[in-house]
Amino acid sequence: MFGSQNKARKNRVMAHTLISAATELDGDLKFDGELIVEGRVTGNISAAEDSDAVLRVAEQGVIEGEINVPNVVVNGTVTGDIHACKHIELAAKALISGDVHYQLLEMVMGARVNGSLLCNSEQSQPRKALTYQHEPVTGSEPESPRQGRGDPAESH
Repeated sequence: MFGSQNKARKNRVMAHTLISAATELDGDLKFDGELIVEGRVTGNISAAEDSDAVLRVAEQGVIEGEINVPNVVVNGTVTGDIHACKHIELAAKALISGDVHYQLLEMVMGARVNGSLLCNSEQSQPRKALTYQHEPVTGSEPESPRQGRGDPAESH
């Protein structure tokens, strides 16, 4: 009875990793769970797109490199492109120098982006085709489509 609940809990537990303000990391970083950056990272940061991974860049945090993480919260400085396939939040002290690719964006007054904001919602959701149903005009004569529209080409 209790064993099945413990296994389910283990699958939902997120790992938390902190790069403290006194830490500088040189190199690429792959993670799962939650990563909090209060120090400096020089390199690319990534997590699996199908995960619920979260990257949090604290106010004093600095990242120089590309970010590919499903959920991103920035309140510090990022120099490089950000790819957030689920959600990105740019807090008041956020300073981004690069393009931001997002599905869902929250941006607080004071956040700055020196680059493009590019929404990726069309890629993840299939587009619905529009259909048009023509209804025949009931009456003795069909109407001209331009009748009564004041088309300047038809005026004399």
